[in-house]
Amino acid sequence: MKIVFRNSIPLSLSVLLLLLLFSGCQPEEKSELPNILILIADDAGWEDFGCYGNGFIATPNIDKLAKNGKIAHNAYLTTAQCSPSRISILSGRYPHATGAEDLHMPLPDSVKLLPFFLKEKNYFTGLLKKSHLGPNGDEQFDFVNRSLDAFDEFIDRSDKNPFFLWVGFTDPHRPYEDSIINNPQSPEKVKVLPYWKDDQPTRTDLANYYNEIRRMDHRIGKYVSSLEKRDRLDNTLIIFISDNGAPFPRAKGTVYDAGIKTPLIIHSPQGIQPGSSTNALISLVDLAPSVMELLGLDLPQGVQGTPVAGLLTNEETKTREYIFAERNWHNCDEHIRAVRNHRFKLNSNENTEVPHGTAADIGKSPAFQSLLTAKNNDDLGPEQQLLFEFPRPAYELYDLQTDPYEVNNLIADEKHKPIATELKEALANWIKQTNDFPPAERRRHDNTDRFTGIKFDQSKLPAAINE
Repeated sequence: MKIVFRNSIPLSLSVLLLLLLFSGCQPEEKSELPNILILIADDAGWEDFGCYGNGFIATPNIDKLAKNGKIAHNAYLTTAQCSPSRISILSGRYPHATGAEDLHMPLPDSVKLLPFFLKEKNYFTGLLKKSHLGPNGDEQFDFVNRSLDAFDEFIDRSDKNPFFLWVGFTDPHRPYEDSIINNPQSPEKVKVLPYWKDDQPTRTDLANYYNEIRRMDHRIGKYVSSLEKRDRLDNTLIIFISDNGAPFPRAKGTVYDAGIKTPLIIHSPQGIQPGSSTNALISLVDLAPSVMELLGLDLPQGVQGTPVAGLLTNEETKTREYIFAERNWHNCDEHIRAVRNHRFKLNSNENTEVPHGTAADIGKSPAFQSLLTAKNNDDLGPEQQLLFEFPRPAYELYDLQTDPYEVNNLIADEKHKPIATELKEALANWIKQTNDFPPAERRRHDNTDRFTGIKFDQSKLPAAINE
């Protein structure tokens, strides 16, 4: 005879439910924790998207994320260099505090990244395509695959668990291929910044760069469609960013806004008002702590970023007073630090006796070669001459409101002395608080000619030299 309770549940099933309850297990159901998908472009300038005002480039899928989510207009990276930037974002630490501040430096074994801490909430974590984190970084993910085609496999393997997926695109990193998409970009329809030469090689270079952004945009559209088909889009927090600025002169590898400013689009299930935006000053060092706070995780020791109220929801985002950035070894050795408030930027240069080091991939670019040709022919405009200026000023001060391209240095202007003093003090305090290393502590070998951007010694790695 089968004994039945009033609710008509058989005894055997009731016992099973009690066992599940006391064992800490629950019947299988859809997780209430949000899935997290971070899409990170490789060398994409912040304004090279339709939703950021570039009327020449078609990025319908990224624009749709912005239309249905929130777009940030003042988001900044901690550095304009690939691997240090990615490690900084995922660790919530400034590059000099990670032990991996130079290009190609792997993450030290002692440093933990965001996916490590998400295991506490039973997240299934994954990394697709480009890593640039080093072995310790990769090992902190459950699933690592170098193909962008593995997206559906990862989603299926996450099963009922909430997932965290970091997609490291290689677009629009150099080298570029001609006509990689249908209806390739016309060189006549590109935006040429004032410190580049407006000629056919530069325009063709920019068109190929736009093509790679458009290819990435198409892939993002496929990912969103896949989440919709699996009924997982409504519970997925999607964040789109770039690791640094465009691989063109005076952008990638610099602390100018063209190098450290990033697109930041947040498509969230947490009730973000579609089409909303924020002008708050945001640093990407705060992204990992903000995710952890959203999920109820305690911040681990060593994290320097702070949770930003409202960043991932529809609340008003808390405004930072300053953002900070740095530039260390990237083919050439530099020790540059920067601080920016809503209007002014102060750059501090140490290696003033030599020109700014050019990243090797930029040095080989048609855009840079056009500038070199113009330099040899005494045909550079005043903005373009800044690329080859040396000795460099110890400090640069720019009014971003009146001078968005940072070509008019105000450091010697007596009228701007108070803001220069304020920013110098803020930078000094940040250096002390974050235990930044002094420039005299080390110098590292260049492996690229500073004038031409051409590698002259492939064997020299970013190994410290004692002086």
